[in-house]
Amino acid sequence: MPSAVQIIEPLRATSAVVFASPHSGRVYPAEFLALAQVPELALRSSEDAFVDALIADAPGFGAPLVVSDVPRAYVDFNRAADELDPALIEGAPRSGLNPRVASGLGVLARVVAGGRAIYRGKLTLAEAESRIARYWSPYHAALSEVIGRTHARFGQVLLCDVHSMPHEALNGHVQRGARRPDVVIGDRWGAAARGDVVDAVESILTDAGFTVTRNAPFAGAYIAQRYGQPSRGMHAVQIEIDRALYLDEARVQPLPGFDAFRQTIRGVVQRIAALELGTAATDLAAE
Repeated sequence: MPSAVQIIEPLRATSAVVFASPHSGRVYPAEFLALAQVPELALRSSEDAFVDALIADAPGFGAPLVVSDVPRAYVDFNRAADELDPALIEGAPRSGLNPRVASGLGVLARVVAGGRAIYRGKLTLAEAESRIARYWSPYHAALSEVIGRTHARFGQVLLCDVHSMPHEALNGHVQRGARRPDVVIGDRWGAAARGDVVDAVESILTDAGFTVTRNAPFAGAYIAQRYGQPSRGMHAVQIEIDRALYLDEARVQPLPGFDAFRQTIRGVVQRIAALELGTAATDLAAE
């Protein structure tokens, strides 16, 4: 069975930044595969595959890293626990549905890429509640604890919630004549992080050679909304990296240039971890 959460601590906590990869889990329970009517490779299309490996050096730069084995297609940590899809879960309430749930992407996903249905039939409400209690709740309890501890130590905290986006997700979102973004930063249109903090993160990514845009088409979902409270010195940004830069999306395998790309991201992580978040984020670029 997958582990709900792992916290990789730095030997010495020197950073006010917490890194997390909530969608890179790839341990598929046997009973889940038995229920699914699509092959495992199709389920894996929902993963932010290998993002945990891209940011694995964060603890070496003084920042904690929070990851999970749990696949997104099984439980989605970037959804609220009550984002239950009545089209999938028998007995789930039908009131208050948001567009994410209506499209099949609630806390328990109904579909994978291309809108393909995961299950042959419905799940019971008891099964949904069991998965949430076993995996979702421990993940968020751990993430909350790490963020709270870091905030208490430094007076400010920045959660970098790192994801990857399908290359085709940007189709229709690039203006004619504009460069296609490599990275989309989501700060919920300024609600999840102070502007200078987001500016600093964007500058670091741009300096690394990435074309960066903000909030379209990914402004940040539940995690950014829950943990981004800039008025309290708690900042959250969702960082979406184009999978085509490092991944064979059809086979869910790293491209030949993965190691070089990982080194580029390592440099980004190092500089973000060195940010001083005080009243104005300053890049204290580490050596």
